[in-house]
Amino acid sequence: MTITIPTPDALPAAAAQFVKSMGSHHVFAFIAPMGAGKTTFIRAVCEALGVTDVVTSPTFAIVNEYVAAASQRKVYHFDLYRLTSTEEALNIGIEDYLYSGSPCFVEWPEVAANLLPDDTLYVRIEVQHDGSRVITTEPAASATR
Repeated sequence: MTITIPTPDALPAAAAQFVKSMGSHHVFAFIAPMGAGKTTFIRAVCEALGVTDVVTSPTFAIVNEYVAAASQRKVYHFDLYRLTSTEEALNIGIEDYLYSGSPCFVEWPEVAANLLPDDTLYVRIEVQHDGSRVITTEPAASATR
C-alpha cells in the first residue's frame, strides 16, 4: 500500500486510509529518518482509531498506552530510539505488548527487530523534495529489518 500526504491538511484522510488497511495486523514498525513525521502520523492514526487521549512521543517513557474511547481497546505507542539492546527491550516487557493483540506502533524498531512478530507490518515514511510524505507498507517477510 502507498499513501501520499501532499500537505498537513491531508493527514486525517491518510490516517483513515491507513486504519482501513490495517487488516489483521497488530504491530506496525515505523522506519523513517528523524523529523519525517512518525509521531505525527501515529497521532493521526490514533485519532482515526478513536483515541481521545493526548498522543505524544514516548521518547522518555519508551511506551505510551492510549485507549480508543468507543471500543475501550488499548493502543500502544513505542519509541525505541533510546534503547541500545534487545535486552533493554525485553526488560520493559515489550513482548507482552507486542503479543497482546492490541495495536502497537513502534518507532525506531531496529533494536528489537528480532522480537517483532512475523506478521509485523513495516511502515516507511519518505520525505519528498516538496515536503510531502509518501507512506508505504510491507510485511515483515519482504522488509529489510
